[in-house]
Amino acid sequence: MRPVRLFQMFSAVMMLICLPMIAAAQVAFGSAQIDRNLPVEVTSDDLSVNQNDNTALFTGNVVIAQGEMRLSAPRVLVVYLADRSGIEALEATDGVTLVSGTDAAEARSANYNVVSGMIELRGDVLLVQSDNTITGETMFVDLNAGTARVSGRVKTVLQPGRSN
Repeated sequence: MRPVRLFQMFSAVMMLICLPMIAAAQVAFGSAQIDRNLPVEVTSDDLSVNQNDNTALFTGNVVIAQGEMRLSAPRVLVVYLADRSGIEALEATDGVTLVSGTDAAEARSANYNVVSGMIELRGDVLLVQSDNTITGETMFVDLNAGTARVSGRVKTVLQPGRSN
């Protein structure tokens, strides 16, 4: 058999073996969709408010909760809507942990656009789902769909035969 044909057969066999693992690696985030209309509760050690630019800076052991979702970081800047009727965005820095249901993610920083329901985690991202882990440089979470996308030299460790 020619080497090219052998390589093609080997590639086809590997695809058949790996397809179930690739399907299992589909990234979702959280156990349920987050209701963005729920109140956002913020606790911290300190708070500084700047009414000129519609921001509030929470520092020291910041924990933000909305429904089942929890975000914690040493520093979080809250940006209010121009009419101050609600929150537009949250910018967390200095080490962030995001938990929704049984899923947890860590990163150096996170931006949560409350209006669109999108969260971007950046820098040494680690996503843990049961016994499975995914690492990368950036993770985008769509709270509306309950999905996530990880990019930037992604490494996935799947535990075969175990359910999430």
